[in-house]
Amino acid sequence: MIYTFSPPRPVAVPVADSDALFPVHRVYCVGRNYADHALEMGGSPDREPPFFFSKPADAIILDSVVPFPPMTGDLHHEVELVVALGAGGIPVDEAAASAMVYGYAVGVDLTRRDLQSAAKKQGRPWDVAKGFDHSAPLSTILPASECGHPGRGIIRLAVNGEEKQRGDLSQMIWSVPEVLVELSRYFELRSGDLVFTGTPAGVSALKQGDRVECSIEGVGDLDFTMGGE
Repeated sequence: MIYTFSPPRPVAVPVADSDALFPVHRVYCVGRNYADHALEMGGSPDREPPFFFSKPADAIILDSVVPFPPMTGDLHHEVELVVALGAGGIPVDEAAASAMVYGYAVGVDLTRRDLQSAAKKQGRPWDVAKGFDHSAPLSTILPASECGHPGRGIIRLAVNGEEKQRGDLSQMIWSVPEVLVELSRYFELRSGDLVFTGTPAGVSALKQGDRVECSIEGVGDLDFTMGGE
C-alpha cells in the first residue's frame, strides 16, 4: 500500500504492570455526571439523560509535563474515571456493557473554560474548548481482571498540594454500565474506545508550572505538571 505520506503512529496506552499496550480507537466524554458538578456549572442535579462529546484519540497524553494550551486564559481541570473497552456493540444492554470493559484509568478532561462559556452563549460546538491538543492526560490502564468494576471509591485531585476535587464514584448520576448503554444508542462502540465518565465538583483554573496530582481509589494515580505553551 502506498500512502501520500507516512501515517501517524497509532495512539496506545500502557497497561499497568505489563508490557502490553491498549490501542485507542475513539475518546468519548460524559457531561455533568455528578450532581455537585452539574450545580457548579449552572445545570440541574436531576437524573436527566446523559449527553456526550468527544476528544480526538491523539488528545491523549501520557507525559509527566502537559503543554499549556494557547488561546485560553481560564484552563480548568476535571478528574475522571476512564473506562477502556475491550469489546463493542450497537446497541448493548447493561449485562453486555459490563462484559465489554477491559479496564479502568485515571484521566483529566482539560477544558478551556472561557472558550466553552463563549460557545455556550452563542450556541456553538465545544470542540475548541474540549478537543484541543494534549487535552486528555491519562494514567496507565488497570485491567478489570485485577480491580473488578469499581462502583465506589474516592476520586480526588490536588493542585500544588491543595485538594481541589474530592468525590466518590458512587455519586455518579449514571453508572458505567448505564453510560455505555446510552452511548451505544448513538455510536457503535468498539474495542479501543475510552470513555471519560464525568467529574465531581471543585473544578478550578490551572496555570503554567502547576503540579496536578490525581487518584481514584482502587484504580490508580496520575500526576503531571503544566508546562509552557
